[in-house]
Amino acid sequence: MVPTELYRLLQCPTCGSRDLVVTAAGVHCARCHTDYPNHGGYLDLMPRAVEFGYVSKYVAEEAELSEELDYRELAPPLLAAGVRNRALVRLLDLQPGDIVLDNGCGTAKHAVWNADLVRLMVGSDPATMFADAAVEQVALAKADSRRMPFADNSFDKSFSIDVLEHFPRDVIDDYLAETARILRPGGRLFVFSNTSDPSSLQPLTDASRKLGQLFVRAGVYDFERQARRKSDHIKALRTWDDVLDAMRQAGLRPVKIVFWNSVFTSFVEHVLMKLGEAVLGRQKAQQVATARVAENSAAHTGEGTNREIRARQRMRTRLEQRGPTYYALMAVTLMMELDLWLFGRLKSGSYFIVVEKP
Repeated sequence: MVPTELYRLLQCPTCGSRDLVVTAAGVHCARCHTDYPNHGGYLDLMPRAVEFGYVSKYVAEEAELSEELDYRELAPPLLAAGVRNRALVRLLDLQPGDIVLDNGCGTAKHAVWNADLVRLMVGSDPATMFADAAVEQVALAKADSRRMPFADNSFDKSFSIDVLEHFPRDVIDDYLAETARILRPGGRLFVFSNTSDPSSLQPLTDASRKLGQLFVRAGVYDFERQARRKSDHIKALRTWDDVLDAMRQAGLRPVKIVFWNSVFTSFVEHVLMKLGEAVLGRQKAQQVATARVAENSAAHTGEGTNREIRARQRMRTRLEQRGPTYYALMAVTLMMELDLWLFGRLKSGSYFIVVEKP
């Protein structure tokens, strides 16, 4: 979706000019004469004639990952994604008048889930694996966070979920500096990411991981897909002090902090959810779309990944009905959220932070 209001926020990412002309094909910069095409649901606002030293795996391997990630259809915000989303809504305090940016949005699922809570929801990512619902409901831009195509002081709020751990430190610094630039004074940024800091509750989470490994050795399931997703994690912000230093360097002031000690979450993700996926994924697929995706992806991925994709597709069909399965998973989500309420003050690797532009 490319709403009229999005055009009012733009500046040329190549030369920085706001002298832009909306055309039938997209946007044209009157200063540097660069054209930015409209691709029927998003604007290509990548800077031209700029070479970046770091390129994300999700950009470099977009064609291959688009099959593996099964990104086009979205489920409701449940389990770990549900915990993240509930924390986003609560800590960032989204309001009906807000203009909000999901910076590094991926599929833009969090943008979709919260689009009706704000005035304008914008999703930005250099890869274009946007969910179908995002194309319909969110103002989308193909853009690089080191050279954002938005004017100074354009956004009331922004959020960054599972992004910073993918970047080297210089990219993080550029990302945060650009975010600070486009936030209005008093605007806030919500970040979820993780460092390498150990939790004081680590023995409890390790117990769930060890139980999960027993099932892996027994051949019940594997973590192939998760390992693939996390294979480019750099964690340049290795400690909590590094996180605070990066925020200060960007001129952003911390106002809210909650840590995610995954005591309940670890059991759900390493045992309970994987057992459910193993059962659902091994049953005969009943949906034509499921069979097609599994067949297409088989050449690139292992059976563990294909089984997980089949399970998630079948589960989405059940969740659309908002029946017993949905409410059972919501109960599990709330149990996982106990990690934030009970242990949120204990420092751990995973964290939620809200920072403000003075």
